[in-house]
Amino acid sequence: MSERDLELTVDGRPLRAQAGQTLGAALVMNGITAWRSTRVGGRPRGLFCGIGVCFDCLVTVDGEPGQRACCVQVADGMRVSTAVDS
Repeated sequence: MSERDLELTVDGRPLRAQAGQTLGAALVMNGITAWRSTRVGGRPRGLFCGIGVCFDCLVTVDGEPGQRACCVQVADGMRVSTAVDS
C-alpha cells in the first residue's frame, strides 16, 4: 500500500482507493460498476453523468444517505452502504 492509498468499506467489504479520487471512481476502479437498481424494472445503476447532475450513483456515506458517489471524495476509513435510506 502506497502513501496515496486509502482503505474504505463498501457494504462491509474493504476496498482500496487513491487519495483525491471520488467515491464513484474508486468503486469503478475496484470493478463495481452498478450498486443500485431502479424502482421500476430493477435496472442496474451506477455512474451515469459523473458530474453530480443525475441521481443514479446515490449511496449512504458514513450514515448520511443520498450522497452522489461521483461528487464525494474518498477518505480513509470511510464507510459506504449502497442501500440508500429514504
